[in-house]
Amino acid sequence: MVYETVPRTVRIILLGEPGVGKTSLILSLVTEEFTEHVPPKAEEITIPADVTPEQVPTNIVDVCLAEQSIEQVAEEIEKAHVICIVFSVDKQETLDKIATYWLPFVRDNCPDDCRKPVILVGNKIDLIDYSVIDNIWDIAEEYPEVDRCIECSAKTLTNVSEMFYNAQKAVLHPIGPIYSIEEQELTERCKKALSRIFKICDLDGDGLLDDYEITVFQKKCFDTPLQLQVLDEVKSVIAQNIAGGIENECITMKGFIFLHCLFIQRGRNETTWTVLRKFGYDEGLELTHSYLYANIKVPVGCTTELSYKGQQFLTQLFEKYDRDKDGMLNPTELKNVFSCCPRVPWHNLRYTVPTNDKGFLTLQGWMCRWTLMTLLDLQNTSAYLAYLGYNFLENESQKTAIHITREKKVDLAKKQSSRNVYQCHVIGPRACGKTSICRSFLGIAHKKIKAHAGGGGGGGGERGDGQGGEWCISTVAVYGQEKYLALREIPIARASDPLQPHEVNCDVACLVYDLAAPRSFEYIARIYIKYFAESHIPVLIVGTKGEAAGARQEYILQPDVFCAKYQLLPPQLFHVGENKNDIFVKLATMAAFPRHLKQFARLAGDNSCWWKAGVGVAAATIMGLLLIRMLSFQRR
Repeated sequence: MVYETVPRTVRIILLGEPGVGKTSLILSLVTEEFTEHVPPKAEEITIPADVTPEQVPTNIVDVCLAEQSIEQVAEEIEKAHVICIVFSVDKQETLDKIATYWLPFVRDNCPDDCRKPVILVGNKIDLIDYSVIDNIWDIAEEYPEVDRCIECSAKTLTNVSEMFYNAQKAVLHPIGPIYSIEEQELTERCKKALSRIFKICDLDGDGLLDDYEITVFQKKCFDTPLQLQVLDEVKSVIAQNIAGGIENECITMKGFIFLHCLFIQRGRNETTWTVLRKFGYDEGLELTHSYLYANIKVPVGCTTELSYKGQQFLTQLFEKYDRDKDGMLNPTELKNVFSCCPRVPWHNLRYTVPTNDKGFLTLQGWMCRWTLMTLLDLQNTSAYLAYLGYNFLENESQKTAIHITREKKVDLAKKQSSRNVYQCHVIGPRACGKTSICRSFLGIAHKKIKAHAGGGGGGGGERGDGQGGEWCISTVAVYGQEKYLALREIPIARASDPLQPHEVNCDVACLVYDLAAPRSFEYIARIYIKYFAESHIPVLIVGTKGEAAGARQEYILQPDVFCAKYQLLPPQLFHVGENKNDIFVKLATMAAFPRHLKQFARLAGDNSCWWKAGVGVAAATIMGLLLIRMLSFQRR
């Protein structure tokens, strides 16, 4: 997919002294023959897109100072995309006026931040037998907006069509953003863009482009394969001109950047621009908004997950940058992954996703973090997939990397969720152990759980990210299928603080109280009655600090009686030292089968009964599907 930001039409204006042949050049282009007698000024000409090399409609405007005022000429300059200043090669004074009058005049009528490309055109070369190009370079050095110089003849038609083609190119493939004429090398922004492109095309991550990778690059950028002989010639040119450009018969980043510099120096700006635009860059060498942010509409009640294609792309990316093949991304490898992005998008991974003891990101943690970002910040996922080359490598929009789930009300009606990612809100009073539960989910040992600055004690301080709570995510098995469970701590400063709708809405809620604190259960009991009793959100009540003797709760109903009354599962005991996984399996299962909560509540916590009930639910679902298929078959 190519995202180009180019004008829909190109407007060319011809300036210059009277008699230099501006009108003759226009008429020679249109009629393909020279006319001795021409009018003082040609009417505006429109060249259709299908007869121009760049397939862009082109307007050509003639200027005559005898018929137009200075103000009218200035207005035409403002409307133009490119300016051709014509001089007669046999009259030095017409060349001198370019530097003393015309270029200053053009500058005066163009904003400093929007200088337009200028083409210097030496007409009437049929009258001389030498070139005047060397006399123009001093002017070009003083005025960087001068894109190029060309000699032509309206009488013999020499280079007439080339002149207008180069004017088109100056607009559609401008040299200014990509090449510094003063320094005779690529601009820093262009080098940065090409470096990103090189890293994306380096499929195996070895820092070299081998023949296969070059062929893939060539085919996707130019829709044509690169002949082996041509490829060998390209490598030979690189090897002869720059040290370190070729290594082990492969092109290095240094050689790749040099090659584009050579293209531009030889007037082939369009080659580099074709590559840049294929990778999403606009004329300012910024990635376009449409390239970064796919137009994905998520209906109310639906959520977003990674599709199989998105998961496959990210898995391959992980393997590409896991250079030591240890199944983890260390800090250097993680930094290298995002070296072609503005920044590393994640921090504090140790307390967000599964990692090893050193905090290195495992493949499971890598996929978990992308899954969480896709759930919470789809725009960011879209942008980073683009930065990392999804659009180019998959030749599709980021839309194909995203799966939009069905509406929640459909899941409730079917009594089964089709989602693979479940949101669980962990709610409870301060210092009740919410952080301990979340970090235990990631397998962090009790001794490594430290209270956050400003947090309470009791197995982990409460944390807030300024956006209403922090998240952690890992995988759990629900009847043999891997699901993602994202836990979100809801930070609550005072028991009287109301919960906001975004703090209540989730797939399953985990209400936490401290067994050793007599008034702890009262808080979550009130939360349940106020926000969850009449909702369809499954709720699991968890008592923490199970290693201590439980205190009698100062509430009208004790926890087990309360749960029985509201047909909830009995309170689950959580001991941080045990790192038990069954609580998280139950949370995910309740999210997967939201309307079966009351049946689960009758299971008094027996794991075997829980498993049997799950098998029963799954079997009932399968039998229902088989029955529907049989009925459909009979109707045929």
